[in-house]
Amino acid sequence: MLKVMVASSKGGCGKSTIATTLAAYYALKGKATVLADADRQGSSSRWCARRAELDTAVLPVDATRKGWQQRIPSDADRVVIDTPAGVRASDIAASIDELSAIVVPVLPSTIDLDATTAFLEELAELPRIKRGKLPVGLVANRTKPWTNASQHAIDQIRELPFPLVATLRDTQAYVLMAGLGKSIFDYHSEIVRSHQADWDKLVRWLNKAA
Repeated sequence: MLKVMVASSKGGCGKSTIATTLAAYYALKGKATVLADADRQGSSSRWCARRAELDTAVLPVDATRKGWQQRIPSDADRVVIDTPAGVRASDIAASIDELSAIVVPVLPSTIDLDATTAFLEELAELPRIKRGKLPVGLVANRTKPWTNASQHAIDQIRELPFPLVATLRDTQAYVLMAGLGKSIFDYHSEIVRSHQADWDKLVRWLNKAA
């Protein structure tokens, strides 16, 4: 069972978008997928509810409740955990032994980089991560690669203590499809396929952790 946590101390960096898109990707690949929503705002849970009528539904689990891990079916293939804004490394420590990988979204701005750096430094000190037993990957999110600002920010992200494993371009498609309980992987237009390709490196990186 692959368990992926999407986490950052910075709100608004796209954790729920990445979590729901990953969950949809795995469900569409025929994997029994669970989306554990630890954010009291419940965005991921509402997305699961909108997707419930599809053949590729994703099972929601309320991860704000104590003992939520016991509600994950034993035959689940993939578990994606969406964490709340403001999460600290110490909040993750209790469940770190059960994880396969941690994905940290980073927006390409100085403010976001500054806010994320302290969180990454805390993560790096958690024993299992420090020993190299739990991979942590950075995802540059909502990038605009045609701008110098995004390119400069990506160069800065590469200097952070964990590897940059994917760069996702900015598009309103994520917002529009999330409102339908869907993802960019539910569609196959030429434009959407180009954004799907942005996820290839992240998926390959996660496959190594499976």
